[in-house]
Amino acid sequence: MKKTTLILLLALIPYVSIWSQPKSDPIVMTVAGVPVPRSEFEYSYNKNNTDGVIDKKTVEEYVDLFVNYKLKVQAALDAHIDTTQAFLKEFSQYRDQQVRPTFVSDEDMLEEAHKVYDQTKERIGSRGLILPAHILVLIPQKATPQQQDEAKRRIDSVYKALQDGADFEKLAREVSQDPGSAKNGGIVGWCSQNQLVKEFEDAAFALNPGEMSHPVLSPFGWHIIFMKERKQLEPFDFHKENILKFLEQRDIRNSITERKLDAMVKASDGELTKEQILEQRADSMAALDANVRYLIKEYHDGLLLYEISNRLIWDKAAKDEQSLERYFKQNKKKYQWDEPRFKGMAYHVKEQSDVKAVAKCVKKLKFDDWNEALRTTFNSDSVLRIRVEKGIFKKGDNALVDREVFNVRDAKVDSVKGYPIDATYGKLLKKPEDYTDVRALVVADLQDEMERIWVGELRNRYSVVVNEEILKTVNKHE
Repeated sequence: MKKTTLILLLALIPYVSIWSQPKSDPIVMTVAGVPVPRSEFEYSYNKNNTDGVIDKKTVEEYVDLFVNYKLKVQAALDAHIDTTQAFLKEFSQYRDQQVRPTFVSDEDMLEEAHKVYDQTKERIGSRGLILPAHILVLIPQKATPQQQDEAKRRIDSVYKALQDGADFEKLAREVSQDPGSAKNGGIVGWCSQNQLVKEFEDAAFALNPGEMSHPVLSPFGWHIIFMKERKQLEPFDFHKENILKFLEQRDIRNSITERKLDAMVKASDGELTKEQILEQRADSMAALDANVRYLIKEYHDGLLLYEISNRLIWDKAAKDEQSLERYFKQNKKKYQWDEPRFKGMAYHVKEQSDVKAVAKCVKKLKFDDWNEALRTTFNSDSVLRIRVEKGIFKKGDNALVDREVFNVRDAKVDSVKGYPIDATYGKLLKKPEDYTDVRALVVADLQDEMERIWVGELRNRYSVVVNEEILKTVNKHE
């Protein structure tokens, strides 16, 4: 293809930005100065409010959630997260997953299947395919004359038995020293030329169905070959589906796409890159199909939302120990337990003396430091002296804790092989001592609080205008 022809073809592809919309699609709201077409709001609403959703929202109820989502995305854009290499790489990978398959048509796959068939047919050649069975008497490498003579006597004995009417398949199962075929009555499987050792192949291809060879010597030993069937390769349509499955497993679609992209880049004399071609294809797909447009946009915005939320809320809250402690102290009543908890460990040791040694090891340490102290003290070399489960347990969490701490008499404690002595160490708590005892809950609640504050700030920073009249037409227009 000439360069000018390629560029003309690319120019004919409808180019519409992923974020654009047709004029007939009215604006349902404007968030941070960015208009949102009704079709985009409908796509998001309908996807998140299917019949299977438990907390299904009305259109009016969904507006605030959608606006908050848009505000966070805008904050991420203003923070230029969309220009980072990490974002660009991940987004392009997702976009390419949607775009690359479109370069491969059913005709392309059929063409590849025909290539495989034609190559196979050429390799098989005019001699066709054979289905031989054999009985093998092995001759060891560097066999002594005595071993060679013994192998010859054995194969002659087998051959005579077959001539006298012995069943080939039964005898193959009993005496053949080729374990792979012996269990199948000696059947080797369908073969073509150049797949077998020469001596075996020459003898096998000389046989007609139902014929048996004399003993044949190969580098492996002595064979007696019986020809089960012969045939020519069936027509393409007979093998088409299996070839297509084989090609799918070999990821041939990706190879075809790469070849086409390379050809397009080459035809442009370097004016186009693969990235530009993929981007243009994504834009053309988005222009023709709103679902594709919003699917790609949803992933684009979702990546932005994840990254900025992780930076400002999720990761920040999880690592801010002072804020976690403050939040816990201000909201202790939220974290009361309905029953006591055991803060400690259930452990298993080899020697009775280690029971007290374990307790002594961690007695003066913070709870979070127990694991490292136990590891370096008792399991620092190749001999593991202790098996331990550490945590905050309620009744029913751990059978050993149930029995030793909560006095559950019928608690069934499974023995740990090689560690016959069971013990516990720790203390019973009626309520959490500090935020670390309910850390996951405190982190989640602090994240919620930080997000509420953040959304409030975003509402103050950016303008939001909802077109109530257009909102009333959501999912109610032709």
